[in-house]
Amino acid sequence: MTTVVFVHGTGVREPGLTALVGRVTAGLAAQRDRIQVVPYCWGATHGATLAAAGACLPPRSGTTRALGEGPGGLDMADETAAWAALYADPYAELVLAAGNGRVVERPPGSEPPQQRARALLTAVAAQGDVLAAELGPGLADAATGLAAHPLLAPAAEALDPADLAVIAARSLTARLVADALDADSPLVPTGETRDALTDRLAEALGAPVRGTERGLRSSLLRVAGAVASRAVERRRRVLTEAAHPAAGDILRYLSRGAAFRDGLRALVAGLEPPVAVVGHSLGGIIALDTLIAAPLPQVEFLVTAGSQGPFLYESGSLPSLEHPAPLPPHVPTWLNLYDPRDLLGYLGAGLFPGRVSDVAVDSRQPFPAAHSAYWTNPAVYRHIVDRLP
Repeated sequence: MTTVVFVHGTGVREPGLTALVGRVTAGLAAQRDRIQVVPYCWGATHGATLAAAGACLPPRSGTTRALGEGPGGLDMADETAAWAALYADPYAELVLAAGNGRVVERPPGSEPPQQRARALLTAVAAQGDVLAAELGPGLADAATGLAAHPLLAPAAEALDPADLAVIAARSLTARLVADALDADSPLVPTGETRDALTDRLAEALGAPVRGTERGLRSSLLRVAGAVASRAVERRRRVLTEAAHPAAGDILRYLSRGAAFRDGLRALVAGLEPPVAVVGHSLGGIIALDTLIAAPLPQVEFLVTAGSQGPFLYESGSLPSLEHPAPLPPHVPTWLNLYDPRDLLGYLGAGLFPGRVSDVAVDSRQPFPAAHSAYWTNPAVYRHIVDRLP
């Protein structure tokens, strides 16, 4: 039996840690039997804490910008950029629809369009989180909030019911993903899962079964720049709070990393070979550093995902090895997984020729969601299991 030691990344604490380890365990088990997953839960023991309960955080300013006041003209030709705009403001398309001045003519005496939309949203809310469980909790609250949103009525007047259903579904999906990002969740779904759930929600809200492109980019590209400008102010404190404990973990490791490495070494020493060490983000740095510092004979395979280890090495910041010193021969086979849209994932093959394999995996998520989407991506587990001892 192969033992996989999973080393989590920055900012991961309970209850997210248990969910993350469970997802990794299930993902590996789906690919191969007889794999034991042992987590190295360094966050609770060695991770950063705010000793004064966040006294250093700035207060909310309360300042917001109206839509359209931010810098425009951004060329975002990728759908991931459009989703990034929606994550910043889940109501962005609703604002566009309500403000375009167009009203669809309807027969006299017909039901107000917002009435049907509210009824469908209420029905979705009544089902709890069932329709989008993969996105995490909160669908019922999101649907209830959207049903009561003051822009729903003017948007319903301006749109065909099917178009409104699609926009409402994207708003709900974006709200759930944005909430997960604000909570610093270690699990964010891939773009494929996100799109499938959006289609499911759209159909529940009255849209026909998807057969053609639903125009995500065309409507959002016009406001992506303005939304981004407003979102920076609106989410300033959220982003600051999200930087802890993640940023604190990194700083703490770089200044007091010996305890992190000693803990991993002690854990591995008690395991029977073969052992593979799998690390995400800072977890990959901890794993790499530990294996560079001294041999661990039980470990036959190293996996890093979304790792900054190569960047730290090239910049002279990796504690155990300074550029241009080569990777020691006792470091095991190394697989480095990265998402091209993950701005925190770096390549190692150019720095350590013949010693590391860089493999791209695509979650179809924008950054920073891409950095947390590795462990919901089946391709990640296939690449790992294909190379496990």
